Amino acid sequence: MNITIDGKPCVCEPGEYLLDVARRNRIVIPTLCHHDGLPGQGCCRVCIVEVEIRGRRNIVTSCVYPVERECAVFTDSDAVNQQRRVVLALLRSRAPEADRINRLCKLYKVPEYERFASKSGEKCILCGLCVKACQSLGTGAIAAMNRGVEKEVSTPYDKPSDDCVGCGSCAAVCPTGAIEVKEDAASRAIWNREFRLRICERCGQPAGTMEELELAARKSGAEPSALCGECRKKAVADAMAATYGV
Repeated sequence: MNITIDGKPCVCEPGEYLLDVARRNRIVIPTLCHHDGLPGQGCCRVCIVEVEIRGRRNIVTSCVYPVERECAVFTDSDAVNQQRRVVLALLRSRAPEADRINRLCKLYKVPEYERFASKSGEKCILCGLCVKACQSLGTGAIAAMNRGVEKEVSTPYDKPSDDCVGCGSCAAVCPTGAIEVKEDAASRAIWNREFRLRICERCGQPAGTMEELELAARKSGAEPSALCGECRKKAVADAMAATYGV
């Protein structure tokens, strides 16, 4: 299927998401809540674009918009820029301490809307990526709590959760750095709980928390690894080399 994005001819498969087509063709569309490993969020609306089909134009969210017919896409039109500035202003109002949002506001020349004046010191934009990452691991230690302006992501009752394994996946996918992780050579603290780290026997770097490694072992049916991710890859490569004489 042939489409154009900002006048550039692009080939795509039916049902392919617009954001993926644009990225493959090196066309920049800003995102916040999108993550390649956890697709389908579509909640921050920063990646909006304008799609024209048979002379009619509509604003759509590119990360969840499947291309189903030939169309012309505009990522930088007046309508897109106007709506994107409002979206970014709202996100800035919600999370004024988030550096990434402030950089996007500067890049897209977002004015200071008086009606969107910030009344908080948050970094979280409630995109849900952290919750989705936690659920994908099968732990479900965090979730969205409360409603309206009191809504937040946390463990139940803000207490240390027995379900949390301290893997830090939630913090790794957070687009605004809202989840605090403190780590030293022996321990990691996250979500009001401290975890002991296991040190890699090969390189001496942290391999993960004991709970994280035990969870991975239960899922794989193997013993908890004494190696970090990089050293496990090297160990597999060494074993393959020894077996096949590579």
